Amino acid sequence: MNHQASLQLTASGSNYSIRQKIGLALIGVGTLTLFVTFLGEGTISPVITLGISLAGFLLGSGILFSRLFHQPPGVNNNGVWFSGVTARGMMGWILGIVLTGFYIILYWAPSNFEQLVRSTDSLSMLIRGEPSNQWFLYGFFYTLAVLVMGARMLIKYRDNRYQILRTISVMFFQLGFAFLIPQLLVLLNQPEFYFSYFWPLKYDYLWPSTFSSLSGPGLGIFLLFWTSVMTVIATPILTYFYGKRWYCSWVCGCGGLAETAGDPFRHLSDKSVKAWKIERWMVHSVLVFVIVTTLMLWGNQWLGGGLLGGMSQVFSQWYGFFIGLIFAGVIGVGFYPIMGSRVWCRFGCPMAAVLGLLQKYFSRFRITTNGGQCISCGNCSTYCEMGIDVRWYAQRGQNIIRASCVGCGMCAAVCPRGVLRLENAPIKARYNGPILIHHDDVSVQLNDTWRESRPLMPSVQEDLPILTDKDL
Repeated sequence: MNHQASLQLTASGSNYSIRQKIGLALIGVGTLTLFVTFLGEGTISPVITLGISLAGFLLGSGILFSRLFHQPPGVNNNGVWFSGVTARGMMGWILGIVLTGFYIILYWAPSNFEQLVRSTDSLSMLIRGEPSNQWFLYGFFYTLAVLVMGARMLIKYRDNRYQILRTISVMFFQLGFAFLIPQLLVLLNQPEFYFSYFWPLKYDYLWPSTFSSLSGPGLGIFLLFWTSVMTVIATPILTYFYGKRWYCSWVCGCGGLAETAGDPFRHLSDKSVKAWKIERWMVHSVLVFVIVTTLMLWGNQWLGGGLLGGMSQVFSQWYGFFIGLIFAGVIGVGFYPIMGSRVWCRFGCPMAAVLGLLQKYFSRFRITTNGGQCISCGNCSTYCEMGIDVRWYAQRGQNIIRASCVGCGMCAAVCPRGVLRLENAPIKARYNGPILIHHDDVSVQLNDTWRESRPLMPSVQEDLPILTDKDL
């Protein structure tokens, strides 16, 4: 057997132990039971079938994840491009179709999920005091995916403090701020409000209709105050100090799912210049669309319907349909196995566009590089889920200050030489400002990476070695 065939055999799962195969079998039982619940067949209660399904998924996943303890921590890219799931093979396309189909049915034919919805009635009654609906079912599965795959991340990156902390953060915000608290508000007869989402990502939070619905008694005024302060004041301040990573990689539910459930697919992001150009046009176009929509709706409100008339409701609904449902939902998650885990974040998220502009021009965040240590292995570029060719910057010793960077830190985690480092620095020091040194007829430029390697020198001019033509 040749080497390539051996790699394919290893990646296909032939080296799974008996225990690992039992784990796969349990996941299979869970999937089958969920499918039976979906069809509504049999006399068993949907609650029981859902319990059996979840038990199969959780036990099977736990057994499979235990395998990671026997592997070195961090990214293990052995066989990644030989697996049909993670290399856009047949299984990857099937998984993409299944995920996309789930979203399509959930949004446009929820009656087909009636049995699944009823299976979560008991949990819904406990948390929110009323029967479940398709959105509670969706939030439950979404949160479960973040928690289960988050546990996998904690095991996989158990030697990386940064990855552990940010994974715990996204798990906490998804469970508490994006699932439990909104449901508890319903139990208290308050508006269902998501504290971890802000305008323009939650596009309707600054719309006139939302202000009208929240201006009544109860927590409405506080919710309006929260979303306004977080959008206008907190977001610019936090982005100034920490870059967009404070939100995209630590708080946001979309980013949380991408970082946990999407981790096996992060290498599939397109790194081409063409993709970068498309990304910039699309994400900023969506941002302009959100801003224009919000302004037009407020203008229509102030003019008593004189701007859009009866079309205001239809206009906002179409925006929610195309951007909120199709782009963020169906494409954003369904295309994980095809285009990587950050399709929505790269090409459509208006919040990412705002944070990116702030990060690029008004933030202290940067990723420094030490070009002299780079061996051009390409791991950093491969595992950048935002499609940034990190190696291009590392080879030149240039700091990385890109609007699209979400500060996930994966490029630094996979670098075998410690070339990359996530930092906050004064804005004037973010770029590689060259130091021009003159000696006779020789001029040498030293960037700030060289400067940082000698932090104790009192004067650059006094401590520089004498360079001649031979040294160059």
